[in-house]
Amino acid sequence: MIELEKLDKIKNRFDEIEQMMADPEIATDAQKMSELGQEHGQLREVIEAINTYENLLSERKDLKEMVASESGEMADLAQNELESLNERLPKVEDDLKDKLIPKDPEDRKNAIIEIRAGTGGDEAAIFAGDLYRMYVKYAEKKDWGHEVIDASHGSHGGFKEITMSMSGPEVFGTMKYESGVHRVQRVPETESSGRIHTSAASVAVLPEAEEVDIDIKPNDIKVDTYRASGPGGQSVNTTDSAIRITHLPTKLVVTCQDEKSQHKNRDKAMRVLRSRLYDMKLEKQREERAEERRSQIGSGDRSAKIRTYNFPQDRVTDHRMEGDNKNYALQDIIEGDLDPVLNSLKAQENAERLARL
Repeated sequence: MIELEKLDKIKNRFDEIEQMMADPEIATDAQKMSELGQEHGQLREVIEAINTYENLLSERKDLKEMVASESGEMADLAQNELESLNERLPKVEDDLKDKLIPKDPEDRKNAIIEIRAGTGGDEAAIFAGDLYRMYVKYAEKKDWGHEVIDASHGSHGGFKEITMSMSGPEVFGTMKYESGVHRVQRVPETESSGRIHTSAASVAVLPEAEEVDIDIKPNDIKVDTYRASGPGGQSVNTTDSAIRITHLPTKLVVTCQDEKSQHKNRDKAMRVLRSRLYDMKLEKQREERAEERRSQIGSGDRSAKIRTYNFPQDRVTDHRMEGDNKNYALQDIIEGDLDPVLNSLKAQENAERLARL
């Protein structure tokens, strides 16, 4: 049974937010309005679920009184309705509990995804390319927008490093589970003896920051231009259109050479820099909240080995899951059918959060 007193507190907070958003002084503060708007949007669904749940409780109380006070056909009718309501109530209660789980406000944001080849030489770069194509196919299945921001090609295909963006509803909330080390076991195309090699690539998924999230002062960045290069280092542009931005306080460096326009490359590089700085800010907040460290599922621990793609056994194993839930058909995953594994990870994280509640 959910405590009604806690539900009243949530309804009071919702009313408070609406009053604050109507305040003319707050309306001129873009940062505050953005924060309130996000919280208001998240609570709206919760309020609807609370109203449904409380209406059923009220209806159940009335029906119980009717059963006790009436007789004959009216009592039978009320009893039948009461039994039907009691069958519906657990599902409504579970739905409310699910919505009461604290949601990460960043989940609604778009995502910046950085894929880097790790151990394994040329095969690791080829695998990084496989991961990129897997994410593109998944984005297309979800009708999400996707765009390459910057790429460094491998000498035998794939990428030494590639940065892309994804845009759509709940993109970061879905893709954040991909952060970590991905390992592949297969016979590389470059291997003549037919031996199985193990290679790796790391994936970092960042919430794409908006300008109101991070303020980057012009004096804090150094911008360099240079000539773009392609695979093997050959020049692919006759003008200095490539951009390198160094954030002086943190020494973060972001490059972008994907566009022929220097202006477009600068805009893309600033998007990545802003998102990296925002991710650093969020990570600091997570470290300050000890309860956030109890579950590593969605925390973006990029040093952890999260998944193995075993080609000889045609199997993908996600090491964060247990039992039958951890193994998936490799070809389905590689072709972008990521929903089964991502939904399982999300359900596991929600179950842990609900248990803490």
